[in-house]
Amino acid sequence: MAESRLKMLQGTPILGGVRDDIMEFLLSHVRNITLKEGEFLFVEDDPCDAMYVLETGQVAILKRWKGIYYRLNYLDAGDSIGEMSLMDFGRRSASVLAMTDCTAIELNNDAIMKLYERDLEQFAMIQMNISRELSRRLRVADESLFRELIRAEQIPQH
Repeated sequence: MAESRLKMLQGTPILGGVRDDIMEFLLSHVRNITLKEGEFLFVEDDPCDAMYVLETGQVAILKRWKGIYYRLNYLDAGDSIGEMSLMDFGRRSASVLAMTDCTAIELNNDAIMKLYERDLEQFAMIQMNISRELSRRLRVADESLFRELIRAEQIPQH
């Protein structure tokens, strides 16, 4: 495996601190994804059992309302996508659209369970990393929601 790929993946929030041997084990159980600009990785409300780490390119996170897509965020190489699916087994909460040509790795529940059976400590580290990343994103979303509520509650002075 290319050393640069290994180091890039270990530098991501989800896979940070994972040992080289475990990264190689995981990468032997993942699927490599290639998206062309304009292709969806997945669509809101799709069933899910995998998360992704974007290796190259940029994607937009979109929510659909009344037939129109609204952009929530952009994600770039090194960012993870769809982590909630490994924690709550729910449906996709948003759509992901490739803004450029992209490559990603798909880490599904089966690969995570194989890791659990092989190395509980490294499994726990990834679970903690996912929890930290979800917590960080929740804090950002809470702050954004709060700012919108404050803006909506402002009463103009006469």
